[in-house]
Amino acid sequence: MTCLPCHKEDTAMDTALLFWNNIICTCGVPRIIISDRDPKFTLEFWTNLYDMLGTKLAFSTAYNTSQHSTTGKTPALVERGWNPLLPVDHLKKNLLTIHPKAKDFHEMWKRACDTAGKCISEAKEYNKQRWEKSHMGPDLREGDQVLVSSWNFNKLKGPKKMSDSFLGPFTIIKSIGKNGVEFKLTEEFSRKHTGFPVSLVKPYFQTEEEKFTSWKKNPAPPEIMEVEDSLDL
Repeated sequence: MTCLPCHKEDTAMDTALLFWNNIICTCGVPRIIISDRDPKFTLEFWTNLYDMLGTKLAFSTAYNTSQHSTTGKTPALVERGWNPLLPVDHLKKNLLTIHPKAKDFHEMWKRACDTAGKCISEAKEYNKQRWEKSHMGPDLREGDQVLVSSWNFNKLKGPKKMSDSFLGPFTIIKSIGKNGVEFKLTEEFSRKHTGFPVSLVKPYFQTEEEKFTSWKKNPAPPEIMEVEDSLDL
């Protein structure tokens, strides 16, 4: 990890010089840059430059402010340090000395750290699978009809509490990355921005059969015909 001192008044040129002299010259061109939409990285010039260099810009959005866990926590660790601090006794016992018991304690402590790290990794993977299972966005494509949440629509007729939770249907014009779609709004909402995140959109189904595809149709009951017991020959 490399921490570089800078000022709030630094311009894009100052940031570029720091980036060139301390990052690119020593580590090379990065594959990805994580930022909270700082203007120094969102300008069109920098966006095109990083595109030519093959660097991906990962920005947070108003609907998704979560960032990389290490990146989001690093500034706090740099300013305040790790809290709580590791006890000095543990640091002493981690150092190998000539005493045989110190070596045994070091191996035991290392095994405990490895076990804890393994359990944390397994827990993270398990929680990731659970989260993705319940938060997977719908498979939306160009031409599909969708409903959009009325949460950000302020000028609706009547009380907002009595209005519909979703408006539409609207037809998708194109996809904006993996987490956004753009569709054509009606004249009533012509002044509204046409791009929305997929978290505020859900597919539109005209019939119950399209909505619940797993339903199985029960076959129609057979027709019952009455037949006389005796036949005249």
